Amino acid sequence: MRRFEDQVAIVTGAGSGIGLGIAERLGSEGARVLITDIDGAVADHAAVALAKQGVDALAVAGDTAEEATAACAAAQAMDTWGRLDVLVNNTGIIGNTAPLWELPVSELDRVYAVNLRGTYLFCQKAVPHMLARDYGRIVNMASIAGKEGNPNMTPYSATKAAVIGLTKTLGKELAETGIRVNCLTPAVVRTPIWEQTTQAQMDMLLARIPMRRSGEIEEVAALVAWLASAECSFSTGAVFDISGGRATY
Repeated sequence: MRRFEDQVAIVTGAGSGIGLGIAERLGSEGARVLITDIDGAVADHAAVALAKQGVDALAVAGDTAEEATAACAAAQAMDTWGRLDVLVNNTGIIGNTAPLWELPVSELDRVYAVNLRGTYLFCQKAVPHMLARDYGRIVNMASIAGKEGNPNMTPYSATKAAVIGLTKTLGKELAETGIRVNCLTPAVVRTPIWEQTTQAQMDMLLARIPMRRSGEIEEVAALVAWLASAECSFSTGAVFDISGGRATY
């Protein structure tokens, strides 16, 4: 079943890892996909890889925390394909891990810019195009850390909690339209982002997962694909757990 036939999706941070997995999954079901990555070479390489899989793909390089990047991505999607149906805000960083009192506020600002500001900006630029057709699906990548908090990861946990709040608010603002806004709260998924943390931190996080394993990119991509589809019609402003049983609410 090609749920995204003729649809257009933007997936941020899709040069590798979860973002690329999501782009591949949406593309395999018919979507034309615009991917972003801060590294232009990585973005171009991913777009070529998608094209080899038969996906109509386009790459935009830039920092998702910058308004110009969000505006460019939305404009490129519209100029190339004439529509925008799906936005997946996947870009995120963990930041440095240490107790709050040992982290300078500049570290909070750095993580905030990527995790929250970028999500805000891409939603801001995408929603008007979706409203014009009264249809759209926005999927934001939060984290189990945003629900429960991870020690020594205050900037990450706080900004992912803010993504949950953004999702709930925007979902309510658009509830009477054809646009649905939801988010995911993954636990550990083995991707390059986790190379930013220590083995001790990783062991602590894995120990909290009842399934005693990390998630797989394909598992996250499968849930995103449903949330990004027309089948997700009565859920908005919602938080979907994908944490191997760790979530307590």
